[in-house]
Amino acid sequence: MKKIILILSFMFISGFCLAAGSSSSSSSGQNDNGRDEINLYQEGEKLIKRAKKLEAKNKEEKAKKLYLKAYNKFKKAYSQNKRSADILNYLGFTLRKTGNLKEAEKYYLAGLDLDSGHLGINEYLGELYVQTDRIELANERLAVLKGCDCEEYEELKELIDNN
Repeated sequence: MKKIILILSFMFISGFCLAAGSSSSSSSGQNDNGRDEINLYQEGEKLIKRAKKLEAKNKEEKAKKLYLKAYNKFKKAYSQNKRSADILNYLGFTLRKTGNLKEAEKYYLAGLDLDSGHLGINEYLGELYVQTDRIELANERLAVLKGCDCEEYEELKELIDNN
Protein backbone atom coordinates (compact mmCIF):
# COMPACT_ATOMS: atom_id res chain seq x y z
CA MET A 1 0.00 0.00 0.00
CA LYS A 2 2.86 2.39 0.78
CA LYS A 3 4.33 1.68 -2.65
CA ILE A 4 1.07 2.61 -4.35
CA ILE A 5 0.82 5.87 -2.38
CA LEU A 6 4.46 6.63 -3.16
CA ILE A 7 3.93 5.96 -6.88
CA LEU A 8 0.74 8.04 -7.01
CA SER A 9 2.46 10.87 -5.13
CA PHE A 10 5.36 10.80 -7.58
CA MET A 11 3.00 10.85 -10.57
CA PHE A 12 1.08 13.79 -9.10
CA ILE A 13 4.22 15.79 -8.32
CA SER A 14 5.74 15.00 -11.74
CA GLY A 15 2.58 16.12 -13.49
CA PHE A 16 2.46 19.30 -11.44
CA CYS A 17 6.10 20.10 -12.20
CA LEU A 18 5.61 19.51 -15.92
CA ALA A 19 2.57 21.77 -15.97
CA ALA A 20 4.40 24.45 -14.05
CA GLY A 21 7.39 24.23 -16.40
CA SER A 22 5.47 25.00 -19.57
CA SER A 23 5.33 28.55 -20.79
CA SER A 24 2.62 30.35 -22.65
CA SER A 25 4.67 32.83 -24.60
CA SER A 26 2.70 32.41 -27.80
CA SER A 27 0.30 35.18 -28.68
CA SER A 28 -2.61 32.74 -28.84
CA GLY A 29 -2.19 31.90 -25.17
CA GLN A 30 -1.57 28.23 -25.82
CA ASN A 31 1.44 26.43 -24.45
CA ASP A 32 4.61 26.89 -26.45
CA ASN A 33 5.16 23.14 -26.83
CA GLY A 34 4.41 22.69 -30.51
CA ARG A 35 0.68 22.07 -30.22
CA ASP A 36 -0.10 25.39 -31.89
CA GLU A 37 2.29 24.61 -34.71
CA ILE A 38 0.84 21.11 -35.16
CA ASN A 39 -2.74 22.40 -35.12
CA LEU A 40 -1.94 25.11 -37.65
CA TYR A 41 -0.17 22.57 -39.85
CA GLN A 42 -3.12 20.15 -39.71
CA GLU A 43 -5.61 22.93 -40.42
CA GLY A 44 -3.52 23.98 -43.41
CA GLU A 45 -3.44 20.42 -44.72
CA LYS A 46 -7.24 20.19 -44.47
CA LEU A 47 -7.60 23.42 -46.42
CA ILE A 48 -5.29 22.08 -49.13
CA LYS A 49 -7.33 18.87 -49.44
CA ARG A 50 -10.50 20.92 -49.83
CA ALA A 51 -8.82 23.19 -52.39
CA LYS A 52 -7.65 20.20 -54.44
CA LYS A 53 -11.22 18.89 -54.56
CA LEU A 54 -12.41 22.27 -55.79
CA GLU A 55 -9.68 22.31 -58.44
CA ALA A 56 -10.83 18.90 -59.64
CA LYS A 57 -14.29 20.44 -60.14
CA ASN A 58 -12.77 23.40 -62.05
CA LYS A 59 -13.63 25.82 -59.26
CA GLU A 60 -10.30 27.59 -59.48
CA GLU A 61 -11.18 30.84 -57.69
CA LYS A 62 -12.66 29.06 -54.68
CA ALA A 63 -9.64 26.75 -54.57
CA LYS A 64 -7.29 29.73 -54.71
CA LYS A 65 -9.01 31.29 -51.69
CA LEU A 66 -8.52 28.09 -49.71
CA TYR A 67 -4.87 27.89 -50.75
CA LEU A 68 -4.39 31.44 -49.45
CA LYS A 69 -6.03 30.50 -46.14
CA ALA A 70 -3.78 27.45 -45.95
CA TYR A 71 -0.75 29.64 -46.69
CA ASN A 72 -1.65 31.84 -43.71
CA LYS A 73 -1.87 28.78 -41.44
CA PHE A 74 1.52 27.53 -42.61
CA LYS A 75 3.04 30.99 -42.28
CA LYS A 76 1.97 31.08 -38.62
CA ALA A 77 3.26 27.55 -38.07
CA TYR A 78 6.56 28.58 -39.68
CA SER A 79 6.88 31.51 -37.29
CA GLN A 80 6.92 28.92 -34.49
CA ASN A 81 9.23 26.43 -36.22
CA LYS A 82 11.68 27.64 -38.83
CA ARG A 83 13.34 24.21 -39.08
CA SER A 84 10.50 22.24 -40.69
CA ALA A 85 10.96 21.18 -44.30
CA ASP A 86 7.33 20.03 -44.31
CA ILE A 87 6.07 23.51 -43.47
CA LEU A 88 8.36 25.07 -46.08
CA ASN A 89 7.08 22.54 -48.62
CA TYR A 90 3.48 23.60 -48.03
CA LEU A 91 4.37 27.29 -48.02
CA GLY A 92 5.90 26.79 -51.45
CA PHE A 93 3.00 24.65 -52.62
CA THR A 94 0.29 27.13 -51.61
CA LEU A 95 2.17 30.02 -53.17
CA ARG A 96 2.70 28.06 -56.39
CA LYS A 97 -1.00 27.21 -56.52
CA THR A 98 -1.90 30.89 -56.13
CA GLY A 99 0.53 31.99 -58.83
CA ASN A 100 3.35 33.44 -56.74
CA LEU A 101 6.06 31.31 -58.35
CA LYS A 102 9.12 33.35 -57.29
CA GLU A 103 8.21 33.21 -53.61
CA ALA A 104 7.21 29.55 -53.89
CA GLU A 105 10.64 28.70 -55.28
CA LYS A 106 12.34 30.47 -52.35
CA TYR A 107 10.43 28.34 -49.84
CA TYR A 108 11.12 25.13 -51.74
CA LEU A 109 14.84 25.92 -51.88
CA ALA A 110 14.89 26.78 -48.17
CA GLY A 111 13.21 23.43 -47.50
CA LEU A 112 15.83 21.61 -49.55
CA ASP A 113 18.52 23.29 -47.45
CA LEU A 114 16.99 21.51 -44.46
CA ASP A 115 16.23 18.20 -46.19
CA SER A 116 17.70 17.73 -49.67
CA GLY A 117 15.89 14.43 -50.14
CA HIS A 118 12.40 15.66 -49.19
CA LEU A 119 10.08 13.86 -51.61
CA GLY A 120 7.35 16.49 -51.71
CA ILE A 121 9.67 19.44 -52.17
CA ASN A 122 11.62 17.72 -54.93
CA GLU A 123 8.42 16.85 -56.79
CA TYR A 124 6.75 20.23 -56.36
CA LEU A 125 9.90 22.20 -57.18
CA GLY A 126 10.25 20.03 -60.28
CA GLU A 127 6.66 20.89 -61.18
CA LEU A 128 7.43 24.57 -60.71
CA TYR A 129 10.44 24.21 -63.01
CA VAL A 130 8.27 22.57 -65.68
CA GLN A 131 5.70 25.34 -65.21
CA THR A 132 8.42 27.96 -65.76
CA ASP A 133 9.94 26.07 -68.71
CA ARG A 134 13.15 25.07 -66.93
CA ILE A 135 13.09 21.39 -67.85
CA GLU A 136 16.78 20.82 -67.12
CA LEU A 137 16.20 21.84 -63.49
CA ALA A 138 13.06 19.68 -63.34
CA ASN A 139 15.18 16.75 -64.49
CA GLU A 140 17.60 17.44 -61.63
CA ARG A 141 14.72 17.12 -59.16
CA LEU A 142 13.63 13.93 -60.91
CA ALA A 143 17.15 12.51 -60.54
CA VAL A 144 16.96 13.10 -56.79
CA LEU A 145 13.69 11.16 -56.66
CA LYS A 146 14.94 8.32 -58.87
CA GLY A 147 14.98 5.05 -57.01
CA CYS A 148 12.56 6.17 -54.30
CA ASP A 149 9.81 3.90 -55.69
CA CYS A 150 7.32 6.64 -54.87
CA GLU A 151 4.42 8.43 -56.50
CA GLU A 152 6.35 11.72 -56.40
CA TYR A 153 8.85 10.31 -58.93
CA GLU A 154 6.12 8.91 -61.18
CA GLU A 155 4.07 12.12 -61.16
CA LEU A 156 7.04 14.37 -61.92
CA LYS A 157 8.32 12.02 -64.63
CA GLU A 158 4.92 11.99 -66.32
CA LEU A 159 4.71 15.78 -66.18
CA ILE A 160 8.20 16.17 -67.69
CA ASP A 161 7.51 13.56 -70.39
CA ASN A 162 4.30 15.35 -71.39
CA ASN A 163 6.02 18.72 -71.81
